[in-house]
Amino acid sequence: MEYTWTNSEIKQTVKKLLLANGLSQRLLNQIRRGGGEVIVGTKPCKLTTMVACNQAVTLKLPNENNDDIVAAQGKLTILYEDKNWLIVDKIAGMTTVPGPSNRETTLVNYVKGYLVESGSDDLVPHIITRLDRFTSGIVLIAKNKVAQGMIDKIDRKDFEKYYLAIVEGNLLSGHAIINKPIGRKDSNIRREVMSGGKKAITEYWVKNRIGDNSLVMVKLHTGRTHQIRVHFDSIGHPLLGDKLYAGNLDRMTRQALHAFKLKFLDPFTQKYIEVECDLPEDMLQVLKK
Repeated sequence: MEYTWTNSEIKQTVKKLLLANGLSQRLLNQIRRGGGEVIVGTKPCKLTTMVACNQAVTLKLPNENNDDIVAAQGKLTILYEDKNWLIVDKIAGMTTVPGPSNRETTLVNYVKGYLVESGSDDLVPHIITRLDRFTSGIVLIAKNKVAQGMIDKIDRKDFEKYYLAIVEGNLLSGHAIINKPIGRKDSNIRREVMSGGKKAITEYWVKNRIGDNSLVMVKLHTGRTHQIRVHFDSIGHPLLGDKLYAGNLDRMTRQALHAFKLKFLDPFTQKYIEVECDLPEDMLQVLKK
C-alpha cells in the first residue's frame, strides 16, 4: 500500500508529519524496524529526516496477508466501500471474527474472500466495530493497517453508533441516559452493573410502543461488552430474545438488537461518512404483531 502527504507547515521531521496526519506510533515503530519505507522526493529516508514546507512524503508498506485466515465464499451486503473502508450489514447468527470454535465461516473469512475476488493487495480485514454473534447490522472494517491506526485516533464525538432494540415493557421516559458502570465477575461471560466496573453510558429514545414492548433507538457513548443488553436489563427492560440476560424468548430467538446507523469522520478526507441499514425480517415481524 502507498500513501502520500504534503507538508503544509514549517520544516519538520517525517515522524512529526506522519503523526500529525493520524498515523499511529505502533505503525511508526514498525517502519523503524524495516517494515516499510518512507520516500521524501525520490529518495528513501529515515523518520528523523527533515521535510520542507510543500514537500511530499510517501509511505510504502508491504502488502498485508495472514495465512491463518481462510478466505471463504459467501454473500456480503455491502453498504459502503472505498480505498480504506468497507462497511457491511452482518446477519444475526454470523460470528464476526475467527475463534477456536469457528475459523472458516466468520465475517472476517467472508470479507477476505471478497477482497481476494476484488483483486485487493491487502487481505487482512481489520474489524473496527465488532458485533456479538446474534446482533445484526453495521460493521465497519478497515482495509489496511494505516486506516485502522488512524480511525483509532479520531475523537469520540466524531464517531457515532446507533442501534435499534426491542425491549420488554413500556419505558416510562421517552428519552433517558443510563449511566452505570459495567464489569464482570471472574471469567463469567455475563456482564453486570457494578460499582467497580468501567464507565458505561447509553442514551436511548423510545420510537414506538408495541403492546407490552418498546422499540428504542440507542446511542452508545462508551463501548463496553454487552453494554446495551446489560443496561436495559439493569432497569428492568431486557431485550427480547436475550437468553443471557433473561429476555423473553417467546417472540425472538436471539437478542432483538440491530446496529442500524454509523457516522464517522474519515481521517483521510476529513469528511463524514454516514450509512444506515434496514431492520432484519425477524425484528420487523415482531413489530408487525
